[in-house]
Amino acid sequence: MSVSQTMSTADAKLAELIGACAKGQSQALEQLYALASPVLFGCVTRMVRRRAVAEEILQDAFVSIWQRAAQYQSTRGSPMAWMIAVARYRAIDQLRHERGAPVLMPDIPDAAAEADESGQLAGPSEAMERCMRQLTGDQQRCIEFAFVNGRSHEEISRLTGSPLGTVKSWIRRALRALRECLES
Repeated sequence: MSVSQTMSTADAKLAELIGACAKGQSQALEQLYALASPVLFGCVTRMVRRRAVAEEILQDAFVSIWQRAAQYQSTRGSPMAWMIAVARYRAIDQLRHERGAPVLMPDIPDAAAEADESGQLAGPSEAMERCMRQLTGDQQRCIEFAFVNGRSHEEISRLTGSPLGTVKSWIRRALRALRECLES
């Protein structure tokens, strides 16, 4: 049997199971899950890079596959490509949701209040907080967007309403100031 025949046989089996899901046959979903979940899980895991989140997305994807099985059209692509698209869109939705929920830095406590009797800070996080307070407000905000929220320079530019070059300069200068502060 050639590779193309094997592929078409696998596609035919998947299309048959999707059709059975469209008719409400739950055992078809079980078989479909057994056949397709390793591929879908691998795709989703590569996107979100966290196993627990990938497992939730995979579950949501199969719920969508079950609910939308009647919408699958073999003329528009292979069954696996359709299922990958469903899972991929779920992963993208999750990533967008995570990006849309801002994670703000907590209020930075007064470092002087946390210094021990010798005047030394208790640890590296306190030193970082002290150094962060020395940055300008724009630099702090850009560092927070970039390194806490994982935003790109372009996204930070849009969020702050500042030119891209300015954002890059703020981040570069802030990193230099942080390095110098932490080394002292």
